[in-house]
Amino acid sequence: MVRHAKSSWKHDVIDHKRPLKKRGHNDGALISKYVSENFDLPQQIVTSDAERALTTAKYFKGAFQISEKDFKITHELYDFSGHRVMETIKGLDDSLDTVMIVGHNHAFTSIANMLGNKYIDNVPTCGFVKLQFKETQWSKITTGTTENTIFPRDLKK
Repeated sequence: MVRHAKSSWKHDVIDHKRPLKKRGHNDGALISKYVSENFDLPQQIVTSDAERALTTAKYFKGAFQISEKDFKITHELYDFSGHRVMETIKGLDDSLDTVMIVGHNHAFTSIANMLGNKYIDNVPTCGFVKLQFKETQWSKITTGTTENTIFPRDLKK
């Protein structure tokens, strides 16, 4: 799971169209490079269609060299409560073992805490959370293991 990078509030656009700010672009490049060098290649990236999430997802797409066919854009991940995020996760194709989803808070922090075994106070912008599940069907996942968290502040020390 990746929460979108830091967005800009200085543009007079609707929430769905808010772009990343400079820090967001810097964090997107930093985190995607680190994650691509230290974690398994996702078979698919599924991202919210909101500008800030889509731009963030494209950093990971480039870093992992994900093909267009394995890069899915959906309005269902433009969700802040988590209900549609869970539907998206539980609806993933069972042939996929490793999937990255890119979206929004408060949904992502809630889901990371609901599905993982480590409490996370807040998944920050451009935060990466790796969850592992024993189940072999996405529709049957319950609680898994929080294997890693990588937040921009971890790499800027």
